[in-house]
Amino acid sequence: MIPERSLEVLRAIVHDYIESNEPVGSKSLVERHAFGVSAATIRNDMAFLEDEELIHAPHTSAGRVPTDKGYRLFVDRLNEVKPLTGAEKQAIESFMQGSADLDDVLGRTVRLLSQLTNQVAMVQYPTLGKSMVQTVELIPVSETRLLLILVTDSGRVQQHVIELGESIDPLFTAELRAKLVAALTGVALTSVAQKLNGFVDGFVATRTGQVNLVLETLFDQVDANRQEKIILSGTSKLARREGDFPSISPVLEAIEEQVVLLKLITEMQTESHGVGIRIGRENNVEGLSNTSILVSGYENGGNEIAKIGVIGPTRMDYYSNIAAVSAVARYLTKTLGS
Repeated sequence: MIPERSLEVLRAIVHDYIESNEPVGSKSLVERHAFGVSAATIRNDMAFLEDEELIHAPHTSAGRVPTDKGYRLFVDRLNEVKPLTGAEKQAIESFMQGSADLDDVLGRTVRLLSQLTNQVAMVQYPTLGKSMVQTVELIPVSETRLLLILVTDSGRVQQHVIELGESIDPLFTAELRAKLVAALTGVALTSVAQKLNGFVDGFVATRTGQVNLVLETLFDQVDANRQEKIILSGTSKLARREGDFPSISPVLEAIEEQVVLLKLITEMQTESHGVGIRIGRENNVEGLSNTSILVSGYENGGNEIAKIGVIGPTRMDYYSNIAAVSAVARYLTKTLGS
């Protein structure tokens, strides 16, 4: 059991170290914080925290810095996080307005989160298993070309021009679109191929070639949704925090391995304030043992479809960053649902 005053000393050490990037001593704690006790008493609290492996001395100086375990206790005991200012909320609203499709929405979102937190921001694309067909469009764009548009309920819009090699019949195009819409609306992307099994049999033999061309393109668009990926923004910000890492190269290499990063954030569970957190060695990925990762899920139709978050050094402003990740995830959910 950690005494309450010792917890207050730990909070002060975390706060001061995040702010100054300098080991924190008992004298500065007494000067900066109203503990109402002597420096000797604070030194006793610091000795207790060190025995509990919550702080440690990075070198022979009198100052101490938080350990991963110390940061974890600090985060677990956060009763509240820093709310966004009115200006920040307005900036988010303005930044997210006018987004045309999912690619644009996610691109704007990840840039915004990086700006708000001054960390590397990441957003995961919705996965195939959690998306459904919203609609399909077939639009003639020339005498022999059709534009096929696939729209998913997650907001992703994919389009491709199909060269049919013969003149387009408007009545046939309307019939084909109507049958595709009837067959696929509300169908999970994982079930599209099965749902269209035998679809071509509903058309006269002279049209099967054109139908197959459209289906092949549609299946390619569905397959494109299978490619799980993450968008990153603000990677250059890590270079400015190079002093927080023994070496920056392993960190950069780790976040470039999208498959590994995807697995890590997919496994992360929501904690307090709607955000999942991995600190330091809690990240079982080589290269990320000196980083903290904060993620929150974003939703569509009331269901979580993917995650958004930040990666940065363990010496990050958890108080503000947790609030920012949570708020931007909510705004992203709101944007996708509008």
